[in-house]
Amino acid sequence: MRERYYSKVILFGEYSMIFDSTALMVPLKQFSAQWRIAPSLSVQGVAASNASLQRFAEYLSSLEIRHLFDLQKFNHDLQYNLILDSNVPSGYGLGSSGTLVAAVYDAYAKQKTEDGLKLKEIFGKMESYFHGSSSGIDPLQCYLGKPFKITPMGVELLSGDFLKKDIHICLIDTKIKSNTKPLVDYFKQQREDTEFLRRFQSEYVPCVSACINTMINDHTELFFNSLKQLTIGQLEFLRPMITDNTMDLFTRDFDFHFGVKISGSGGGGYVLGFTDDVTKASGILKNFEVIWL
Repeated sequence: MRERYYSKVILFGEYSMIFDSTALMVPLKQFSAQWRIAPSLSVQGVAASNASLQRFAEYLSSLEIRHLFDLQKFNHDLQYNLILDSNVPSGYGLGSSGTLVAAVYDAYAKQKTEDGLKLKEIFGKMESYFHGSSSGIDPLQCYLGKPFKITPMGVELLSGDFLKKDIHICLIDTKIKSNTKPLVDYFKQQREDTEFLRRFQSEYVPCVSACINTMINDHTELFFNSLKQLTIGQLEFLRPMITDNTMDLFTRDFDFHFGVKISGSGGGGYVLGFTDDVTKASGILKNFEVIWL
């Protein structure tokens, strides 16, 4: 069992992965969760954490995959004040529910699989408790704890230094808590429109793939060109996921390489920023709290 379960960042592919597009994920080690036995449930926050785990255990017992877990042991541990001690901010697209799902699977799965796509399927069913539906990719990142690219063919682990030195990434705090479910529901409704669906698949999805490929293959100029097209696509197809207080970052033309995109489901939390000039980027982001990856 792992000591910690790290938060995650979806660099690219949060909505396009629904169409079997490639997605790119990295761990964010500034935030994590770990199992702990609390001395008492009377400590502030402990009772709430334990109770939420009990509700999740009850949910797992209702699933068709319940046989995969030792729920008797899980419930036994919960009676002894088991909690998941986490500093992953909720509603920020960093995997607060993903770390919980990964931790429960890691601790209580009877027989673990190493098949990435199978894990993604299991995690999707588990995490649906929190969001109504889930791709399973967030818990997969929190479970693996390594950067990876995922395609319909499987999961490709990447080296920890795959990010090139001339592409710098930051998280820009919107100071707004995001609610994933209504945003996902909105996107599902949009998919019912055949014209939206056609254009999203033919115009937006290729931009995601181009960003991933140019980033991994160290084509910096092409990457920032692809990112600009992706930003335009998010303004057109995912406008409700962009907060008003970051709209200027999405619409301004900068005199250096700098671009932004939503992180996770959007609608708040963090916005992702990319640049090849940290000094200039820090200047335009001076009114935001920023975490550099």
